[in-house]
Amino acid sequence: MKIFPAIDLIGGKVVRLSEGDYDKRKNYSLSPLEAAESFRLSGATHIHIVDLDGAKSGNADNAGVISQIVKKFDMFAEVGGGIRSFDSIQRYLDCGVKRVILGTIAVKDFAFAERAVAKFGNAISVGVDAKDGKVAINGWKEITQIDSLQFCVKLKNAGINHVIYTDISKDGMLSGTNLAIYEVLCQTYYPAITASGGITYIEEIKKLKQMNIYGAILGKALYENKLSLEEAVKVAESD
Repeated sequence: MKIFPAIDLIGGKVVRLSEGDYDKRKNYSLSPLEAAESFRLSGATHIHIVDLDGAKSGNADNAGVISQIVKKFDMFAEVGGGIRSFDSIQRYLDCGVKRVILGTIAVKDFAFAERAVAKFGNAISVGVDAKDGKVAINGWKEITQIDSLQFCVKLKNAGINHVIYTDISKDGMLSGTNLAIYEVLCQTYYPAITASGGITYIEEIKKLKQMNIYGAILGKALYENKLSLEEAVKVAESD
């Protein structure tokens, strides 16, 4: 299982949100480059970066700092937030990003997601952000009536091999993740799922690994020193 420590960006600075609420954000003093360096020193080989400004605006607002991170550190980088055109996808891939995450655009224009995976293959992932089982879009500000699990099936059938599933109610709350939903996803819906949202305890890493989850994104638990990244990486990569 791959561990993806997360860097969420607003105005070029590292932040964490609670339940996806931009009004419930905590700013951190370390720079994005310092955060990435600390992750690398703790053994991380993968990194998850989100342009939260872009998620709302639909523009690559933090592309500059993201490019700096990707070019400086030898890690597998996946990036999301406001990526809604082939030009945006190509720009990130050209700077060294390995996988680009589509969010709102995959919901609003599913044909675009299909064209993207046809063109870019496994460099495309889709983030399925769910609240009460319904898909959320536009920086989690808008809750649709689309069933999140059914949407995952639709993505799988379209040939999209990587999905990041986030339970918004758990995100940033330091109260644990929704293990039950990942068990359902692994067994019934999706073979290559990345768990995101509220992962706080090393036991959760162990359980996700037992489910054969592809990856786990760690955020606030790292920044608040509730979870050791070094230990999480060791557990995830153990035989």
